[in-house]
Amino acid sequence: MKSRIPGLAALLLVLASCGGGNFSAPRNLDNACALMQERPKYARAMKATERRWGVPLHVQMAVIHQESRFVGNARTPFRYTLGVIPMGRQSSAYGYSQALDDTWSEYQREEGGRGAKRDRIHDATDFMGWYFHKSQERLGLSKHDARNQYLAYHEGRSGYARGSYNAKPWLLSVAGRVEARAERYRTQLQNCR
Repeated sequence: MKSRIPGLAALLLVLASCGGGNFSAPRNLDNACALMQERPKYARAMKATERRWGVPLHVQMAVIHQESRFVGNARTPFRYTLGVIPMGRQSSAYGYSQALDDTWSEYQREEGGRGAKRDRIHDATDFMGWYFHKSQERLGLSKHDARNQYLAYHEGRSGYARGSYNAKPWLLSVAGRVEARAERYRTQLQNCR
């Protein structure tokens, strides 16, 4: 009687390799050059988004770092009632860009097509480029302005226009960290081999 385990293991490996995204974070999230070298697919996706939408690599990288730490299947944590009963996730945010269901559907209708997936880096960066482009059109935000683009991304363009972020000191702090990381990535990318 033959063992079915090796065949099953091979099948699982093949199925895992067909997935849409890379579900583990790169080893060195603090070094843009090392990150791009470890994940050349990320570099290709972000460069394509920079060419199409004009959003610099360092801005894309800083926002993705904040949103998902470059984990393709990242989700928001569960909410609990009485401290123990799960009540669903905090939001529908998913994937590298942590795009919400409704916003992702809008992107699919306008740009990405029905086959676009939030856990594929190329689709996630294209989504981000599309969103930042619309923020530039509607709010006048530079695509190089990581801080304000992040605030509009987090709050939505209507929330940003209302200044909703001003009542959230923690969010202003996060946006400052995104801005600092973008600048650090920009400097590092200038010195990559």
